[in-house]
Amino acid sequence: MPLAVPPSVAVVLDPGDDAVHTHTALAAHHPPSGRITLHPGPGTTSETGLAHDLLAALGKPPLLPGRFPAGRQPAWEAATAWITALPVTRLTVLRAHRLTARRTMRLLQLCAFTGIHLTLVCHRPHLPAALHQALQTADYAITADFQAARRHYYGTPASEPPPADEPAQPTDRWLTLPALDRLVSYDSPIPCTAPCAPPPIVFRHRPPPVPLTGQTAREAARRLAAATAHPRLAAAVAAALFTGASLQQLATAHPGDYDDAAATLALHDRARYTDGCASHRVPPWARVFLKAAVCFARLAPGQDQHLLAGPHDRTNLLRVAEGARLRPPQPPADQHTGRIQWDWRERKEAQHYDAMLTRHQTPPSR
Repeated sequence: MPLAVPPSVAVVLDPGDDAVHTHTALAAHHPPSGRITLHPGPGTTSETGLAHDLLAALGKPPLLPGRFPAGRQPAWEAATAWITALPVTRLTVLRAHRLTARRTMRLLQLCAFTGIHLTLVCHRPHLPAALHQALQTADYAITADFQAARRHYYGTPASEPPPADEPAQPTDRWLTLPALDRLVSYDSPIPCTAPCAPPPIVFRHRPPPVPLTGQTAREAARRLAAATAHPRLAAAVAAALFTGASLQQLATAHPGDYDDAAATLALHDRARYTDGCASHRVPPWARVFLKAAVCFARLAPGQDQHLLAGPHDRTNLLRVAEGARLRPPQPPADQHTGRIQWDWRERKEAQHYDAMLTRHQTPPSR
């Protein structure tokens, strides 16, 4: 929900278009520290284009996969959802004197909804008419003091090298994760239509997924965060990694099925095709994805009421996982087709059961 009293907007005037303002603001860009610096792409006044720039500043591909009503990508909804879920507290926008009134209003709405502290850098001695018009609806303060801007708004340059015991992994190396074995399973759980508060999961018909090691979890989360801007698809892959559930069962989750306070995710199976309706503990590394998905579902209700990916999202979901270089165990090298085989385990089990039926149905020879 929008804040009752949004934080005050800071406007920094750079009368001489001094490069030191731009360099300092860009050097302070560091999402893990909560600071985003947005440098809008030139040559466009599109509101969606500005949202794409913001998603790129968050380290995500700007385009969202899938089809959307009226052909409009919910880019602002996605950017708002990620900023709500991530520990981002400051947004600095360069070249703010080029913003249209509508683009500025979009930023002010983002500020009001998320509580992020917004700094607009106007590389002019005075506010342009469009910016002045938009700011009439907000509380704002103007400064032309570079030292004050650097100290209070831009922040200091920051870097975050990988820990000494975790060398950076090659980005083209696949992470083979057994928890993804059932992602394209052929089960067919029935979702609940009435309110349901399921108990903690008890794995009766399948083994529980092996928990990821700390290093593997961090690497999978890093890759997934950079692979897509779509909160639902990212959250679905993350949920598959700690639940071992199929896409059909992930699709039974609705926005109310994630409890942020308890850190649990409820999945449904009214017909008890698998293990019935049950809640799963959400590990700390995955909570940001679920938080973003919940916010996205509330901001873009016209998409559908799925919290995670729906059955119609299968192709895009697998593309996101493959783009993050995440896959289930693959067949031996002599059986590999050159493409990722998502249903290899399922087909292997089906062939095993077919062979068993054949042996039971074949009459003994005399």
